[in-house]
Amino acid sequence: MGWFHRRASPGSHTAVLRASDSRAAGSAVLLSPGRLLTCAHVVNDALGRELLSAAEPEPDQLFTVAFRGADTAAGRGTARLSLWLPPKARADGIVWEGDLAVLDLQEPAPDWTRPVVWREMAEGMELRAWHGGGASIAYADTVAGFQESGCCYLDGAPTGAAIGPGYSGGPLWVKSDSTVAGVVVGQVIKQSGPLQAQDTVRRGWAVPWQTVREELSRAGASHVVEECEVSRPGRLTGARTNEASVRAMVPVLRTLMEDLTTRADHCRDLAASLGCEPPSYSEEPAPALEELATVLLTEERALAALTESLAPVAENQQSLRRPLSALLALGRVEPGVRLLSFAESRQLLTVLRTVVVADSGLLPRAAREALRFMTLPASLAHASRLNASDVETVVLGLEDYSDGRAGSAASIPVPALLRLAEFTAASSRDAKSRATLRAWCDRVAARLGISPSALGERRTDAEAWAAHRPSPVTRIVARLTDASGKPGEFHCEMWLSHRDGTRASIATPEGPMPPGDIGRLIRRTADGSRVESDQPLSQVDVVVGPGNLETPVDGWETGSELADAIPEFSELSLPLGSRYQVALRCPELISTVPTADSAMRRRWAAGDPCSLVVDDPSVDPHRLYGMLSSPQHQDTARVVLHGPPQQRRRLLPVCLAMGVPVVLWDRAAESYHDAPRMDGLDPTGPLDKLPQRLQSFRAAAYAAEAESTEARPTLVWHDGELTLPDPLHLADPL
Repeated sequence: MGWFHRRASPGSHTAVLRASDSRAAGSAVLLSPGRLLTCAHVVNDALGRELLSAAEPEPDQLFTVAFRGADTAAGRGTARLSLWLPPKARADGIVWEGDLAVLDLQEPAPDWTRPVVWREMAEGMELRAWHGGGASIAYADTVAGFQESGCCYLDGAPTGAAIGPGYSGGPLWVKSDSTVAGVVVGQVIKQSGPLQAQDTVRRGWAVPWQTVREELSRAGASHVVEECEVSRPGRLTGARTNEASVRAMVPVLRTLMEDLTTRADHCRDLAASLGCEPPSYSEEPAPALEELATVLLTEERALAALTESLAPVAENQQSLRRPLSALLALGRVEPGVRLLSFAESRQLLTVLRTVVVADSGLLPRAAREALRFMTLPASLAHASRLNASDVETVVLGLEDYSDGRAGSAASIPVPALLRLAEFTAASSRDAKSRATLRAWCDRVAARLGISPSALGERRTDAEAWAAHRPSPVTRIVARLTDASGKPGEFHCEMWLSHRDGTRASIATPEGPMPPGDIGRLIRRTADGSRVESDQPLSQVDVVVGPGNLETPVDGWETGSELADAIPEFSELSLPLGSRYQVALRCPELISTVPTADSAMRRRWAAGDPCSLVVDDPSVDPHRLYGMLSSPQHQDTARVVLHGPPQQRRRLLPVCLAMGVPVVLWDRAAESYHDAPRMDGLDPTGPLDKLPQRLQSFRAAAYAAEAESTEARPTLVWHDGELTLPDPLHLADPL
């Protein structure tokens, strides 16, 4: 792979500056556009503290960060500490453990920066480090040596620059492929006495990527690890790729670039975008087609970058459009080839971050409409608002989605990412962002060979959606199904009920969920519906089976908006029944009796002339059946059950099977003597206000934290305003 050889130098340098003199306290690793990794002792130096101080800095402390790129590109930003792993002494007294810190940028890194690509460190790797100042001359070469207890020792040659102060916290670049294998920590210095001939001169140590990954995960920062990019086998490292794919691609490339001069021009542009140094014209005029095909199949954005260069030529020479489309078609079936080029990805991320800052709920709203027939990625499915730091995860997730339906027989389908961009543009209030997104869609569609009519159809759909104000969401319905082998956990499916009678399904995790996760999912879904319709949602219906009518759903924790955004507020939470008017439904019991549904409609139509309060120990299922069938109670719409649990479990199915739409009881009651505990709820008061009274009663009871003395009322409320979809069917594992 000599023609596409990556130099061992980064696209940009990042440094943490001292507050005292604005000089580099050390270097840093750019993990993503919104996050840095450095050493804890670099943070200490920036604050003017003892280097190995273990005390965590103040949470509101801001740090100045400097970026330096090729030529004269430079920029500054601010960051806040989000994870602190202080230095910890080891028994040998020479090196230490921990010493890592994660900083969250207050604004995204400049567009010309590029987050590192990690790979595991191995003995013998030739590595290169840079001083935090980023000067080209300030590089230091070293070699990875022995690894022990999460530490890797480094040995530099006796000539050239040596790793020293200002290098700490920076990435160790692998010279062969420009990936990063670890983080520089420090140099080994003899404790006392002059150096002898046999003493080490340029020995240092580093934290390998595998140790960084383990330390962050152990500290509860798995989300930081997940957003890191890790080198896959075959990324410009000489690893073998699919030979059949290479053979299929070579004839198409020959049609497009058989002329060596033309091939060299396009491939030099490609090499620049990959950060590679092509040989001089005299050494090798152009790469072999087999080498080029291998690069296109192993470097995820190389094919998009090359076709971005070829597309303008194909526009002027229509004979090249067909082979260009064939080349793109070959790439679409390869798992390691991404949709967008480097430039297209940067442009989209930039404008979407601007959109999200202006309206944090726009992107999730647009996704639910633009991709309504697709299962959304987790980054969108469970989010009502996004931060600028979330945008890259959303874009990367949607790039993996297959294309949608084609607009015409002459066009390839419009990819999901372009559909989302069009719907986002249509609903954006910022004219500049709207124009930028549409121009971006036009360019990408032209490169991919999508007909203007196909893209125009999506744009028209988006404009129609943006002009239509959605019907407000009136309630959330969640159906719970017992998780086999996991008591207390449930499979959950969820949908929104709109005022106009329409229903929208909400993507939920496929596996079983604990109660707290379901509560938080309901709350986040409610937050999202409020953002979308600008009206608060108060009603939550939970569909359960007969065996789960005593489940304390109203007591499930929901977290809070503050806890989602700021880890320090993780303890802030409210029970589900305090936030919303929570009621249960049990259609399974009603469906067992053919007349139950018609009886329920009759009872609702009759209004609420009276309520039936069951507080007599002599009432058994047979007597209750007779009472509900009698002329006095055949139209009763509400039953209040008192008494011990074993009695309630016998009477409750009778009420539901007889079509009683509203049943209320205290699940904490142990006997009929506990009936007065619900007097504050006014159980037989106006029926239409019962859900509001119940929410207020629950809020007061949970706030009092007196579980043993307060009632825990449970409400079953069936009405005719909502039809439930078919139940979730889970297949047994093979």
